[in-house]
Amino acid sequence: MKKRTTALTVAAAVVALACIGGSAVVANQTDATTAEPVTSVTTADVERGDLSQAISASGTLTHRARPDGAPYVAINQAGGTYTALPAVGDAVACGDVLYRVDDKPVLLLCGETPQYRDLAIGATGPDVAQLNRALHALGHDRAAGVEIDPADDVFSWSTGAALKKLQRDRGQAETGEFARADAVVLPSAVRVARVPVQLGAGAQPGTPVVEATSDTLVVQVGLDPSQRTEALRGAPVLITLPGSATTTGQVSDLGRIAAAQDGQSGVQDAKILVTIVLDDPDEVAGLDHAPVKAQITTGGATDVLSVPIIALVGNTGGGYAVDLVGADGRRSLVPVTLGLIDQSTGRVQVEGDLSPGDQVVVPS
Repeated sequence: MKKRTTALTVAAAVVALACIGGSAVVANQTDATTAEPVTSVTTADVERGDLSQAISASGTLTHRARPDGAPYVAINQAGGTYTALPAVGDAVACGDVLYRVDDKPVLLLCGETPQYRDLAIGATGPDVAQLNRALHALGHDRAAGVEIDPADDVFSWSTGAALKKLQRDRGQAETGEFARADAVVLPSAVRVARVPVQLGAGAQPGTPVVEATSDTLVVQVGLDPSQRTEALRGAPVLITLPGSATTTGQVSDLGRIAAAQDGQSGVQDAKILVTIVLDDPDEVAGLDHAPVKAQITTGGATDVLSVPIIALVGNTGGGYAVDLVGADGRRSLVPVTLGLIDQSTGRVQVEGDLSPGDQVVVPS
C-alpha cells in the first residue's frame, strides 16, 4: 500500500511529546550498533498500520443555523396585522404556515433566493425554479395530476395547477399565482428561536418576523484561527457526548472570520466557528445545547511503521532512535526518522531499520 505521510519537524515532535507527558531520553551511546545484554526491561511492539492526526476542541450540540452561528431571519412582506405567530421551539416544515397577517396564512418556502416579486404564468428565473422545486418536493404537482420538472425555471400551467393545490391545502386564496407576501424563504424546515414582533402588532413589509434555526442538531466548536487551515470540509470527527458515549460526524462549514464566543471578549478569545453535521442525528436526540468534545481528523498516514512516542530516545549527535531488543535479548540503538504523531493512540510514525513485531524499550 502506498504511504501517505504528514511530516513533522523534530521540534514539533518534541512539543508533542511534552503535550502527552512523555519525554525523550538522551542516549549516551553514539554507535547505533553497540549491543548490550538485556536485563529486565519493558518493551512494546513496532506496528504497521494507519495513524491519524487530530484537533481536539470543546463544543455544543445545537440546532443548525448559518455558518457564522447567526440564526435564519424570516422577512415579512405582507401588510396588515399579525393575527397568529409561532412560539419559540415550534418546528415548521417546508410548505407549512409560519404565521398569519389579517388571518391570511404566510407560508415557509424552502430555498435560497429571497422572494422579491410576484409570480404568474410566463415568469422565468431562479425564483421560479425555486418554486417549481418546492412544489415538486412537496408532491403538489402529482396531487394536482401534473408533472413539474424541478429544474425548470419557467412558471408554466403545471406550476399554476400545483400552486393552487398548495393554496387550497393551506387555506390561501386559490389564485394559481404566487404573491410576494404569500411566503417567506428560508434554507430549510426550521425551529423557531425568537419572535421579535408581538401578536396584534402592525405587520410592516421588509421587517423581521421570525428568527430560526434548522430542525437538525449539529455540533459547533470554536477553533483558534491558526487551526482553520487544518480542519477541512468533510473531515471525519469523533464526538464524545455527556456520559462518555460517542458518535461520529464530519465538518460541514468553516467560519471565515474569528469572533469572540458568548461570554468572552478580546482578540485573544476570538475563535473560528466550525459546524459539524452528525452521521446519525437520532443518537443525540434530546441533547440540545449539551456540551461535547470533538476530535477533528486533520491528517493521516496509511500502512506505516509506528512505535509508542515514549519509546523515542534522543541521540547525542542529534536526531532520534529507538532502543531495539533483538531476538537474542541484546539491545541496540536504531536511528529513526519521525513522521506523523497520533496523539489519540500515543504512537509516532517512524522510518528506519525496523520491522513489524520488533520489540523496543519503553519506560516501565
